[in-house]
Amino acid sequence: MLSQKYGRTYHYPFSPGTTSDDRINHTYWEDIQRIETLLHTEKLDGENNCLNQFGVFARSHAAPTTSPWTNQIRERWQLIKNDLGDVELFGENLYAVHSIEYKKIGSYYFIFAVRCLDTWLSWEEVRFYAYMFDLPTVPELGSTPVKELTQESLKSSVLEWANEPSLFGSTDTQTGQECTREGVVSRNIEEFPVNESLQNVFKFVRKGHVKTDQHWTRNWKRARLVWEKCNN
Repeated sequence: MLSQKYGRTYHYPFSPGTTSDDRINHTYWEDIQRIETLLHTEKLDGENNCLNQFGVFARSHAAPTTSPWTNQIRERWQLIKNDLGDVELFGENLYAVHSIEYKKIGSYYFIFAVRCLDTWLSWEEVRFYAYMFDLPTVPELGSTPVKELTQESLKSSVLEWANEPSLFGSTDTQTGQECTREGVVSRNIEEFPVNESLQNVFKFVRKGHVKTDQHWTRNWKRARLVWEKCNN
């Protein structure tokens, strides 16, 4: 196997954006009690792309992707592939517009996790590898020692972040109107085993978030970077 795909992230029970194939972590609060610090990041509306020594992978990790919207990141991969070793970078690729169009992005690929063998690395190490390969991370929204949290204060903070627009400026492609960010991802700020992801990563997705269908690939368009818009 060239790569193991990114496992499913379970929703908070108060996440309204679940669909029929999503899973909810009903014991999230018990799981969080075993974590020292929670980090919250913005969930971006892109394609989950993994970069490892063997190639660039999308949803299926059976073989490297060859989609036209990964051309740019595959060119970037050519420059770093020999330095990756056992490290696998996971990021949101915003090159193609999905349900949200971002108005203020200066690049396309944003790291949200780094895996090394059977371990998801700590956020400090995620930032280190992102810096080393000159790639940005997804926006950080905040971090909190779990001992200072209550179930209600956690829910309140996540809902507050979820009801804000993206830090990159978010427009709903269906309506053309400004919209809230896609969601929030909370994770253990420290490293944890790959097989314990369910107990260490949680997500909130906005209500009514449209997922792309099979026709999306025929009519996709490239996201414009902020400097392109400034020149018009």
